[in-house]
Amino acid sequence: MRRETLTAVSLGGVTVDLTIEGRRIARVAPNPGPARALILPPLIDAHVHLDKTHAVDRVPARPSSLHDAIDLAAADKVHWTTADIDARATRALTEAEAAGIAALRTHIDWSDPARPQAWDVIGDLAAGWRDRVHVQRAALVPLDLLGDADLGPAIAADVASTGGVLGAFVYRNDDLPTKLAHVFALAKKHDLLLDFHVDEGLDARARGFDDIVALTARHRLAGRVLCGHGCALAIRPEAEVAVLLDRAAEAGVALTVLPMTNGYLQDARPGRTPRLRGLAPMQEARNAGMDILIALDNVRDAFYPYGEYDLLDAWRVAVMQAHLNPELWIDAITTLPARALGLPDRTLAPGDPADFVLLDAPNLTGLIDRARLRPTVWRAGRPLTAPEPAREIA
Repeated sequence: MRRETLTAVSLGGVTVDLTIEGRRIARVAPNPGPARALILPPLIDAHVHLDKTHAVDRVPARPSSLHDAIDLAAADKVHWTTADIDARATRALTEAEAAGIAALRTHIDWSDPARPQAWDVIGDLAAGWRDRVHVQRAALVPLDLLGDADLGPAIAADVASTGGVLGAFVYRNDDLPTKLAHVFALAKKHDLLLDFHVDEGLDARARGFDDIVALTARHRLAGRVLCGHGCALAIRPEAEVAVLLDRAAEAGVALTVLPMTNGYLQDARPGRTPRLRGLAPMQEARNAGMDILIALDNVRDAFYPYGEYDLLDAWRVAVMQAHLNPELWIDAITTLPARALGLPDRTLAPGDPADFVLLDAPNLTGLIDRARLRPTVWRAGRPLTAPEPAREIA
């Protein structure tokens, strides 16, 4: 059986020698010297858009607002053939795997009662990638459609029959509480996880998050409801938000923060430097007891024209924008999104699978210093990419 030891690596802030036998970790022993490299659990991205991704070269203009981006993305759908979606999403998954992402949840536009083509295309792709990157599909349905008492039930049943997650875009909808109540009832009926795009704008009147928190508590769905964005929380009165975050933590609602797309789109006006970046109060939310995740969101599409599927890049941006302590926030892209997606906790202890990310940095601060650092991704006891030096092989 192949045996390999990674020496002087930082694991959970402690310098160790990590020995691998076959496909599993055999031994973790303390090392008194300084760490030369860093080991992280597999990265988990809870919020991407594989249906839209890598289409930026077809987008005729840069968006001036979120709603402008929505219109630009809708116009691009004339190009969305099976082959087109498959090619763009395959590129995304290839990038994600190379960057150490072991699992992701992709939102897929579901704008009409009928199941969208992309749902099946990405479902087939997920089956082919199951041993490389675990892919969950979340239906991104307008709340006015999913909350419709006549149309919503068929959509929820379809999502349930295909193993998906139920989700909606929520932003100052008419009769919002009633429509959200319908969505929660559908999730309960079909035992579905919920994932909302909510209050993605700088309008203090956007308060869908409040209703989601109340409904989660009422239905006792702690750990089964994830919200993304929450930009409006950044501009509401701080005392009011503090009470709301306490309620969200007690209800068991988690929040995904998307620093790159929100930073690009929010408060955007031509010829003017943005003042407000739409970053949800993530430190306050975490201090209240909420699970806070960091994710990529859009990559090279109408919403965000740059980047690749490098989750550490989004983490670095969040650390800098929100003044986070790197040592305390790495779980926002590892263990916490795994929990939100209902995946098993991936520990790195003797007997565990040797699945991890190895980086040529002595600690998490080193990941900020070396922004272009590429990881060595290990799966089942072997590196997928060229291994780093300073290893002893027995």
